[in-house]
Amino acid sequence: MTSKSLLDPVAVLPGVGPKKVQALHELKINTINDLLHYFPFRYEDLKVKSLDEVIDQEKVTLKGVVVGPPVVSRFGRGKNRLNVRLLIDQAVIMVTFFNQPWLKDKFETGAEVAVYGKWDAKRKSMTGMKVLAIKNDTSPEFASIYSASKSIRQTTLVKLIRTAYDAYADLIVNILPQALIDKYRLVTERQVIHGMHFPKTQTEANAARRTAIFEEFFLFQMAIQLLKKREQAPEQGLALHYDNQKLRAFIQTLPFELTKAQKRVVNEICRDLKSPRHMNRLLQGDVGSGKTIVAALVMYAAVTAGYQAALMAPTEILAEQHYKNLQRLFADFDVQVALLTGSIKGKARQAILSDLAAGKIDLIIGTHALIQDGVDFAKLGLAITDEQHRFGVNQRRVLREKGYRPDILAMTATPIPRTLAITAFGEMDVSTIDELPAGRIPIKTSWIRGNQVANALSFIQKELAKGRQAYVVTPLIEESESMDLKNAQAVFAKMQAAFAPTYQVGLLHGQLKNEDKDQIMQAFKANEFQVLVATTVIEVGVDVPNATAMLIFDADRFGLSQLHQLRGRIGRGQEASFCILVADPKNQNGIERMETMVATTDGFQVSQKDLELRGPGDVLGEKQSGMPEFKVADPVADYRALETAQIEAQELVTTGAWQQPENRPLANYLAQQEQNYQNLD
Repeated sequence: MTSKSLLDPVAVLPGVGPKKVQALHELKINTINDLLHYFPFRYEDLKVKSLDEVIDQEKVTLKGVVVGPPVVSRFGRGKNRLNVRLLIDQAVIMVTFFNQPWLKDKFETGAEVAVYGKWDAKRKSMTGMKVLAIKNDTSPEFASIYSASKSIRQTTLVKLIRTAYDAYADLIVNILPQALIDKYRLVTERQVIHGMHFPKTQTEANAARRTAIFEEFFLFQMAIQLLKKREQAPEQGLALHYDNQKLRAFIQTLPFELTKAQKRVVNEICRDLKSPRHMNRLLQGDVGSGKTIVAALVMYAAVTAGYQAALMAPTEILAEQHYKNLQRLFADFDVQVALLTGSIKGKARQAILSDLAAGKIDLIIGTHALIQDGVDFAKLGLAITDEQHRFGVNQRRVLREKGYRPDILAMTATPIPRTLAITAFGEMDVSTIDELPAGRIPIKTSWIRGNQVANALSFIQKELAKGRQAYVVTPLIEESESMDLKNAQAVFAKMQAAFAPTYQVGLLHGQLKNEDKDQIMQAFKANEFQVLVATTVIEVGVDVPNATAMLIFDADRFGLSQLHQLRGRIGRGQEASFCILVADPKNQNGIERMETMVATTDGFQVSQKDLELRGPGDVLGEKQSGMPEFKVADPVADYRALETAQIEAQELVTTGAWQQPENRPLANYLAQQEQNYQNLD
């Protein structure tokens, strides 16, 4: 007989034919191991309670004596209800089961029964869900509830998991190193599987869950740390021996002093450039913290080492802004800067492509046009992506493959809480600019209700009278039936009514062509418009230091990080700036978000709160495919376990202890899983 293995297909279990195999496959259950690790998402408490303990609408188990024969009555088409009266704690309670007439046989007058269902305190009655076996001392106190599907029911899953556990329990080995199990008082793998599926007590369920969370984070971190180690092997990278004197001379020409944080970050990146290890670094800093100048310095360093550098931005407006800034910075230096976007076509495009391939261009700035076929570099040494989270993992990889493994620097102005830095960007080294340049005055944020807009407009009027400018942000341009959002054109008309003819009002929205957007932004910068009504296209964009006020309608419709990005458009000059949020939130979550914006201008605090209120998928955007899906663990709620798992995984990979004989199950597991992590960039 062939030997059993946890990798056996589920079809080996009795009663699992092709239909069930397909249904299980849809739940990503293919092997016995998958089935054993298909954990419940919650438990039903089956402990019997007395009537004085239960609360209205609670799902609960009650035990009583059947007072009289059950009655089945029919109503509607093919519907029926089963009513039975139970004597519980000296009170007669009516229990009703809908469309389960076969339960009639379970109720014998004078017999004691236990029923699980929903309690209705007003009617002193219960809607029954199931009849339970009368408990003995070994009966479980919990029922596991799984994510099932139309093709496979809860009861089938429970039965299959029980069958698989009984047949394969003796093959379950500890993947976690014994040293970690002892150190953190965890339970064995077999206890995890038993405690997650069939807990007899809350204590057993908690211990199993605690270990399952740690294990999930730890195995993910092991894969990430091994990937990082392989990426950073000396033969994988380029050593860019830049000219330090030229770099210092360039820094001397800047019209301002770099902040301590900027100096620290430049040193971190330059150390990576010089090292033969492959650089894969994330540079994060709050809105206005001066990431662009850091990018300019390290790109210049790459050029002095004889290499080309590329900077990829998510929008044409942003690419053009970077291009103009870099042209200005390098005006007195022998550095050729070029711009490549989708709207550069024909001969102009061909000229740029041939100069790039011939090595005549040192710095190229562009949108994702940079990663299209036909764009070839002579000697790409450094590739930078701006607004990192807007590019999917694959787009970043294509840019990297344009050269012989250039060093990679990803920049983001969406401050990433440590939780996400460890998970979504776990394979990257992280540099953080955590101070703003001197002279920046914090933006004052206030929150008003929809009926107070007139006061806000008179406040903006005063700012305009001082010669300043203002943004008015509206979420959508198209009228949407599902959301009663202010239509951009309607808001534009209102603003014209409020401010014209004394002041000019402009309109900027996502439906415009790129060149039209650019013209409008340039006109606003030149103060041809004093008020700009805009959708979120201004979230990343052109600097207008004279804009000191921003009014955001329906602010509770935005994520916190997005509000923080929008707010960062003002406060870029020497004058005090004001952001006014207009919102009538419908729930506590919405209120908390508005209060957070008023309380802090620190992007890291804002993004941490955003993460707690919305979850990681929404904060990063679903396109960020580097964010793993954890089955049991929650990177936000279980942050301490995540951090501990990262520390332990780093230690094991650095010392090589994961390859010791006592950790063979871990090494085997990682070898099997390697394919799954190939798509993590």
